[in-house]
Amino acid sequence: MAEHHPRYHRRHPDQQPLSHQVIKAATAVTAGGSLLILSALTLVGTVIALTIATPLLLIFSPVLVPAVIAAGLLVTGFLTSGGLGVAAVTVLSWIYRYMTGKHPPGADQLDQAGHTLASKTREMRDRAEQFGHQHLTG
Repeated sequence: MAEHHPRYHRRHPDQQPLSHQVIKAATAVTAGGSLLILSALTLVGTVIALTIATPLLLIFSPVLVPAVIAAGLLVTGFLTSGGLGVAAVTVLSWIYRYMTGKHPPGADQLDQAGHTLASKTREMRDRAEQFGHQHLTG
């Protein structure tokens, strides 16, 4: 008869251990926070680059060329900053919905990957134990 270990019992997705919820929350905060910081740094970098580049371009180039370059820098910086901000909010929203059990798109694949990884980990541990027993007794 196979032994049943409490660690191997399947849990309902809403009944995850506190440590898993803490890890998920830490991951959400890290991913979302990193994207928000990257968005803010891009915005600051754009403003600084425009502040430094605009006078130099106005002095050394005709009027239309620096205006086009400044507008291009401005649009690129704001679009990048906004895109990274939207990505951060999207990631935080997805992880929040996943953690609260609202089943966002892609949650099945994430859960399946987690189960596959856990299964392979158990399989490799069992093989290592068998290998150790064979060589210790042989």
